[in-house]
Amino acid sequence: MIASIIHYSLHFIAPLGIARLYSKNWKNAYYVLLGTMLVDLDHLLASPIFDPDRCSIGFHPLHSYYAILIYFFLLFPKRSRLVAIGLLFHMFTDSLDCWLQGTI
Repeated sequence: MIASIIHYSLHFIAPLGIARLYSKNWKNAYYVLLGTMLVDLDHLLASPIFDPDRCSIGFHPLHSYYAILIYFFLLFPKRSRLVAIGLLFHMFTDSLDCWLQGTI
């Protein structure tokens, strides 16, 4: 229960703080950060789609270590930086969830 609260707080509330710090136009930045949640569409490729005991990191294609490396390199161009921050924060949140579950 507490892990779910932490997980979803980090997915929806923490990006608000990041957006406020990142940009004066924080509403648009927040929407971009929420948009990076679309990375979870790769869960639709898994069977079952949702498994509470499965660690997303390293399992789903957009949560793979190769994808995370690409997200890291997206930090460097200014145009993709906010998206990269959102994606990497998403991966951090999912990694923390895996750690709390004891799967990593």
